[in-house]
Amino acid sequence: MSVYLQSAGTVLPGPPIGIAALAEKFGLPSVWEQWVESFIDTPTRYYSVDLDSGGLRHSLADLATTAADRALMAAGAAPSDVDLLVMGTSSPDMLMPATVNVVADRLGIDDVATYQLQSGCAGAVQALDVARRLLGSGEHRTALVIGADSCAKHLDLSVDVGSMPPDEQVNGVLFGDGAGAAVLGTEPGPLGIELLRTRVRCVGRGREPGQTLNWFGGADRHVDRPAAVEDYKAVQDAVPPLAVEVLDEMLNALDWERSEVDYVLPPQLSGRMTDAIHIRLDVPDAQEVSCVRETGNTGNALPFFQLERLLPRMIVGDRAVGVAIESSKWIKAGYALEKVGL
Repeated sequence: MSVYLQSAGTVLPGPPIGIAALAEKFGLPSVWEQWVESFIDTPTRYYSVDLDSGGLRHSLADLATTAADRALMAAGAAPSDVDLLVMGTSSPDMLMPATVNVVADRLGIDDVATYQLQSGCAGAVQALDVARRLLGSGEHRTALVIGADSCAKHLDLSVDVGSMPPDEQVNGVLFGDGAGAAVLGTEPGPLGIELLRTRVRCVGRGREPGQTLNWFGGADRHVDRPAAVEDYKAVQDAVPPLAVEVLDEMLNALDWERSEVDYVLPPQLSGRMTDAIHIRLDVPDAQEVSCVRETGNTGNALPFFQLERLLPRMIVGDRAVGVAIESSKWIKAGYALEKVGL
């Protein structure tokens, strides 16, 4: 059974935060700004935390609900049409209840299948994969798929950032908050864009994590270990070849040539990394769809920001391939779309 991407919707919290604002907030020198601009090249990001007061403005459920509302509206669908809800996130509001179920409650969705996938930047594609397969089984007709992440719980405004090791500083400037969603269905919907294929593979056997996020419980909340650590060198080395691998695997499975791809949606780690990955993907005839320089790295929301930019541009016959890489334990993921018309 064919599965169609019917819409995408996104949301970013608060005003954009530039590098200069972060440097001023944490008392960092101009050389730090220059390092961030040259090494990372992600000018802006958005936070759910107010940098002046430290107060939380939006929970992850808040952002996910808004993105879901926007996706449903764009698809011309009502919450009552949804019979499958899948969410990918690395930063749920709490361990239980699952954020996906909080979102379902807020949307007024009940008596449906819900799934929450705990994953890094490939989680949105994993959610698309689960939804595509369940819709293809014929047991469901309309799926709401959400990808959302928030670094708010790791944004400690009291720390001395200048004394932190670089791998911890990187996390602070790479990531921001945001949410995205898409409506999938077994009917073409208003766009007529088919989700032809999804691919998800964990390739972390014997490999050290590229990123670690720690959870602290009542017994170890005061343990002296960082909440978040990024091995950015490992990410730089591993992500580009993994992205090429999954693109090649997708093209081989679809029997597509590189010259037949009209749009490519590369992983959105940072401005500089995205540029490097896009070059390695070697799809010169395809238009790149990227957003990380404007949104910051919003984790599992990023593919939906890319899709929101892509969908209005596709015409009948256009083909698009998206790639996402999860670096905590190395998951490579991809998806392919084709505009088939109505």
